[in-house]
Amino acid sequence: MIRQPIVTICGHVDHGKTSLLDSIRGTKVAEKEAGRITQKISFTLFPAENIVKGCYLLDKHNIAIKIPGFLFIDTPGHAAFTNLRKRGGSLADLAIVVVDINEGLMPQTSEVLQILKQNKTPFIVALNKIDNISGWRNLNEDIKQNIDSQATHTKDDFQEKLYTIIAALESHGFKSDLFYQVDDYTKKVCLVPLSAKTKEGLPELLMILCGISQKFLSEQLSLGEKAKGVIFEIKKEKAFSYIQAIIYDGKLKQGDEIAIASFHKPIISKIRVLEKVCPLCDKFENVKEASAAIGLRMQLTNSDGILPGMPFQIFQDNLQEIEKEFKKDLSTIETEEQGIIVKADSLGSLEALLILLRQANISVLKAGIGSITKQDITSAKTNLESQQENAVIAGFNVTLEQELGKEDLGKVKLITDDVVYKLIENIQLWQKEKRAEIEKEKMLGLASICKLEILTQYVFRNSNPAIFGVKVVGGKLKSGLRLIDNNGEEIARVKAIQSENMPVEHAEQGMEVAISLPGTTFDRQLKNSKFLYANISERQFRDFKKNKELLSSEEISILQEIAVIKKFF
Repeated sequence: MIRQPIVTICGHVDHGKTSLLDSIRGTKVAEKEAGRITQKISFTLFPAENIVKGCYLLDKHNIAIKIPGFLFIDTPGHAAFTNLRKRGGSLADLAIVVVDINEGLMPQTSEVLQILKQNKTPFIVALNKIDNISGWRNLNEDIKQNIDSQATHTKDDFQEKLYTIIAALESHGFKSDLFYQVDDYTKKVCLVPLSAKTKEGLPELLMILCGISQKFLSEQLSLGEKAKGVIFEIKKEKAFSYIQAIIYDGKLKQGDEIAIASFHKPIISKIRVLEKVCPLCDKFENVKEASAAIGLRMQLTNSDGILPGMPFQIFQDNLQEIEKEFKKDLSTIETEEQGIIVKADSLGSLEALLILLRQANISVLKAGIGSITKQDITSAKTNLESQQENAVIAGFNVTLEQELGKEDLGKVKLITDDVVYKLIENIQLWQKEKRAEIEKEKMLGLASICKLEILTQYVFRNSNPAIFGVKVVGGKLKSGLRLIDNNGEEIARVKAIQSENMPVEHAEQGMEVAISLPGTTFDRQLKNSKFLYANISERQFRDFKKNKELLSSEEISILQEIAVIKKFF
C-alpha cells in the first residue's frame, strides 16, 4: 500500500504560491490572506479523482493513477518553512518552487534552493504569471502549442526570461529545461510555464507531479507500520488547545499514546480527539483512525512543552528506542564554542536558519525554539567582554518574552525579522559595523583625533591650571589628551573634563565642556587662539590615513588640518 506524496509549494513572497494552489483545488484562499501573503503553513488533501478531473493529459497519454492523491503544503515565502523535517530527511517528498517568470530568482528563492539542495528534495519549477508577459494570449490548452503560437515578440520575450532563469538555476548547481525537453528527470529540473490566474499549464504540472511520484518515489511512499509525524502548530482556544500536525507514515487511532520529541525528555500524551483534514479545504472531520499522509488536528491529554516542528511517533512502551531516534532527529542543532544566540519559532525554521547562517559564516553559540528569554540575554552578555560582535540575539519570527523589555537587553543587540535573508543581512551589517568600531577604538586607544573650539566667554581660571570652556567640533576629547594650537605649538595635556559640573572621562562631537590644562596661562597662550587640536605623531597620522575607512568625514577633515599644521606633507 502506498500513501499520497507530500508536496511542498514554496518560493519568494508574492510569486503566486497560494494562488497556484487555489487554481489546482478550485478555491480562493489567497484573497483571504492578510496582504495576500501566506501567514502560516497550511495543508490541502488533493484526492486522485481530482487529479484525473484536473488533468486531461493523463487519459491522453494513457497514464494510470496509482497514488491515492497528493498532500500539498503551502508555505510562507521564507526558506525556513521549506525545511519541514522528518526522521531521515525532508518531510516533503517533492517540492514545487514557484517563480514569477517576469521577476526571476529572488533572494528567498535562492534560500529555498539551498535548503532543497541540502535535503536532497526533488523539485519542479513552476514559471508562474506567463499571462503577464507582454502580448501573451491564451490560444491553446496545450502549453507547448500555446508557447509556439504566440506572436514573435512575445515568444522572444518568453525565451529571454526563460534563459535568464535557466542561467540562475545553473549558478545554484541545477541543470534545468522546459519539461517537454527533459529526457532524464534525475539529471535536469523540469520547468513548467503556467498561469495560476488563467490555469494555463496546470494539467502539465499535475502530469509531471504524477509521473515523478509514480516513477521515482514508490519506495519511499510505501506505508510503514509505525505511525510517525511532525508537529506543525499549537493553537490555544479558551477552553482547550489543539495540535496541527502531519502524519507521514503508519496509522493513528483515537486513544493512541504518542511520544513527542523535546530538547529534554520525550513528552508522552494520549490522543483525546483525532480529526483529519477534509479534501480540497482547510476544514477537519472527526475520525477514529487516520492513515498517512494526512493533515491532522489533535486534542491531547498533555500538550505542555510541545514545540512546533518536533517529530512524534506512536508510543508502545518503547521509550528507550524512541529517545535514541529523537536524539538523532535533534542532532542537526549543532552549535560552536563561540558565536551569537539564535531563536526561531519551530524546529524546521531553526535548522534552516542554522544552515543559512553557517553558509554566511556566522557562528552560533546557542540555538533554541520559542520566545527570547532572560537566559538567552544572559548568554549573549557573556560575549560583551571578549567578542562584542557576537553579543547578538537573532530571532526568526519570535520576540522577547512578555515580561521582558528592551532595558533588559543592556548592550546586547537584538535583531529580529520574519524573512530569513533580511535577518542574516542585518546580522552581517551589524557585525561589520561593530568590528569597525572595535578596530577604531583600538586605533584611537593610542591616539585620538579631536578639534576643539575655544569658548573665550567661559574662562573660569586663568592659570595653575587654566580652566575654560570648549566645544568639541569633531572627533572625541579624552582625559589625558595632548593638545596643540593652530601653529603646531604643544599647549598641555588635558587633566580633567567637566560637563554640567560633573567630571567625565570623554566628550563627543557637539558637546560643550570645561577643560583643565595644567602649566598653562590662558591670556598669554590662548587668548588669540580659536581652535585646539589633538597632538598626533607622523606615524599615528599614517596609521589613521591607512585606515581612513574607519573614520567619519569630520575626522578625516580634522586629520588633514592637523597634517597641514604639523607639516606632515
